Amino acid sequence: MSDLGITRPRGQALPKPPFYKRFFGSVPVSVVIYAIIVGLIAYGAYTGAQGMGYNWQWYRVPQFLYRNTEVGFEWGEIPIGLVATVKLSVTAFLLATAIGLLVALLRLSGLVIGSAVAVGFLELIRNIPLLVLLYLFYYVLGPIFGFDRYTASILTLAVFHSALISEILRAGINAIPAGQWEAAKSIGMSPYQTYRYIILPQSVRFMLPPMTGEVVHLIKSSAIVSVIAVAELTTFGRNIISDTYMSFEIWFTIALVYLVVTLILSIGVSHLEKKYAVDQ
Repeated sequence: MSDLGITRPRGQALPKPPFYKRFFGSVPVSVVIYAIIVGLIAYGAYTGAQGMGYNWQWYRVPQFLYRNTEVGFEWGEIPIGLVATVKLSVTAFLLATAIGLLVALLRLSGLVIGSAVAVGFLELIRNIPLLVLLYLFYYVLGPIFGFDRYTASILTLAVFHSALISEILRAGINAIPAGQWEAAKSIGMSPYQTYRYIILPQSVRFMLPPMTGEVVHLIKSSAIVSVIAVAELTTFGRNIISDTYMSFEIWFTIALVYLVVTLILSIGVSHLEKKYAVDQ
């Protein structure tokens, strides 16, 4: 443009942010501040435990992770509890997704009865605390229908989270433009085929972030089934503490295990989000 003798008007350069904002907004400073905060929390926990006269026994924690015996290598109680938690969570999530999809389709069906049943289910489940729902399934419905504690736990988690998942599915389905429905109908596709081949595959990219949060929520919620002595990570931790009185060490370790599992899950789903973003 300048070669043709045409010049563009130039405005003033944007002012730089103040120094303190640039300083505290930099990555190294943010990392240092985070490390200082975490260090202060850890130091406060340590000094508080010392004031209580607590005897730290971190050297005993590895035996609950793994051990070498005369038979050979064996996993400790914490990894065994983690596997039980993952199995429980995966089973409950699959069942919750199936129930949530059914509720979402009923609410979107346009049928008066279907919408009423879906709304009634959502309002009922969302207004009952998870612990109360667990007691209801185990102590009330369990004797009636013959549920053992493991089945009651899966049903409790599945029903509670299905209400939340159904709203995620409904929002993802509604995010697809109406033209997609009309195009599928114009080529003779049935509602089932439209959902399976057109709507649901496109909804995945909208559902992944909230569904990830719901899976993480479910994994953390699974700890509540320890109140009815279902074998999972928190229950194993409570059993270890009752035998060793290592409250701080075991709870810190179990919290770290939950954190690692949820972080791995979040990182894996973030890769899926990028994949779908590229495909789109």
